Amino acid sequence: MDTGFTVDHLRAAVRDAVRAPSLHNTQPWRFRLHDGGIEVAVDPLRRLPVTDPSGWGARLSCGAALFNLRLSLAVAGRPARVRLRPYPNDPEVVARLVPDRPRPPTPAQRTLHAAVPRRFSNRAPFGPDPVPADLRWRLGEAARAERCWLELVIGVSAVNAFAEIAHTAHRVLHREAAYRAELADWVRTGPADDGVPAAAGGPVSQPQDLLPTRDFGDRDRAPGRDFEAEPLVAVLGAPGNTSVDQILAGQALQRVLLTATDAGLSASLLSQPIEVPGAREVLRRSLGRFGTPQMVLRVGYGRPGWATPRRDVDEVVDLLVDQV
Repeated sequence: MDTGFTVDHLRAAVRDAVRAPSLHNTQPWRFRLHDGGIEVAVDPLRRLPVTDPSGWGARLSCGAALFNLRLSLAVAGRPARVRLRPYPNDPEVVARLVPDRPRPPTPAQRTLHAAVPRRFSNRAPFGPDPVPADLRWRLGEAARAERCWLELVIGVSAVNAFAEIAHTAHRVLHREAAYRAELADWVRTGPADDGVPAAAGGPVSQPQDLLPTRDFGDRDRAPGRDFEAEPLVAVLGAPGNTSVDQILAGQALQRVLLTATDAGLSASLLSQPIEVPGAREVLRRSLGRFGTPQMVLRVGYGRPGWATPRRDVDEVVDLLVDQV
């Protein structure tokens, strides 16, 4: 008789879950074992009050961690059934996972799981080679598999129109001193297990850049290493903008990113047009899509890099209440 997940299941799965992306690498998640199930919750102490006052970004990040958790359990032969927002009176708990019928993982699950430790946000310029049509189709299928959509912004005029939306949002955000201070608080110039290392922050932005960049890095770019003139921009959207929609979008985001990693592609996140409500609505209308944009990605062929640090499992697992 299956009595539920164990401490060993939890710890092994969380090692993969923490590899998910998050705004400024804040890692706003907690994990716990309760009544044989694994629960994922937002860590309110790691919310970004200025950048993310509604909690959208934290829920998106927890959704991405949830996808890694599901994948890790599936590859271990212990797939899970997932219930989103299981406790109406505890909105910080985004999901509860309980054991499903044991079965071997699929080849697709093994492939995506192998990409988990290799995925990272590449904020440097990409190469000029275009992303082939079959890989673009795979990215769209990855989003659809998680009940979301991925709209590719194709063509010079469309990309330029998006760039205008993105730069407008970027300027609006940077007018606020508190926003700039919060961003600076998460830049790391020495060893750290969270935040964005300055070395991974990408080159300092320049006036000719088509898309805005966060001020994480302090490195001047090498001559001839401008950002791509016509980047592949992908907008990830969900059916709506409820908390559940945002968790779904987080899972879709991670599946898309792992699919890109497996295909040899690099990606970085561009959330400024999502953080400004007016810009998000302009973006939605420009795409002509039902639903709500939840994240923007820049996709292409980047140079090898490394993942930003993560906190240890013991730092993100709460008291195992079943073991008391």
